[in-house]
Amino acid sequence: MAAEIEKLRDMIANSGNIVFFGGAGVSTESGIPDFRSVDGLYSQKYKYPPEEILSGSFFRRNPDEFYKFYRDKLTVGDVKPNRAHLRLAELEREGKLKAVITQNIDGLHQAAGSKSVLELHGTIHRFYCVCCGKEMPEAEANAAAGVPRCERCGGVVRPDVVLYEEQLNDSVIAAAVSYIRSADMLIVGGTSLNVYPAAGLINYYKGKKLVLINKQPTPYDSCANLVINEKIGEVFAQV
Repeated sequence: MAAEIEKLRDMIANSGNIVFFGGAGVSTESGIPDFRSVDGLYSQKYKYPPEEILSGSFFRRNPDEFYKFYRDKLTVGDVKPNRAHLRLAELEREGKLKAVITQNIDGLHQAAGSKSVLELHGTIHRFYCVCCGKEMPEAEANAAAGVPRCERCGGVVRPDVVLYEEQLNDSVIAAAVSYIRSADMLIVGGTSLNVYPAAGLINYYKGKKLVLINKQPTPYDSCANLVINEKIGEVFAQV
């Protein structure tokens, strides 16, 4: 991997408008399971399939069962940012990294110090009432017995995450496209690039410094200028 790391260092050193696009693999080194690996959430057994539980229609008809799964598997507790999160935050402070675009909902990029973070799938750290929109503090929502209810109208409170069957936020997508289009270097890490529409964002990059860092091959490897099939935290610890 030494030659690939040296090339990545040179590419970063000679770039001033870097954008990072990341997926679940960025957080697995912090102890957060992904969804599609052998040990991922989709491989585990529940009363209902996890993909069904994490759909908008399931939440609406069975919020009790949704919250059982949510509190068991999607809250992150005292999980800490790893070397990838920390180095990306450093690159932003150095003026090189302009944005982090993430498919993750765990907030670890912000915890590491990143300021310009676009959360394609929302975040587990915000909650709001589905009836009146009033926000509820994260600690209060997580401490509720069963389904949290709005103190103003009694409506069901939900985490501000994009569930299956729901649309991504148009303004977040537009901002992500803008950052990627203007980037002189795009680093894509910890994602299989199989989940759309998020994976399609890579097509907006027209530069010549496309880096893919993922333990497994992706459908876009042939388009990349550099491919590193290693853990992303181990890679960023060396750059």
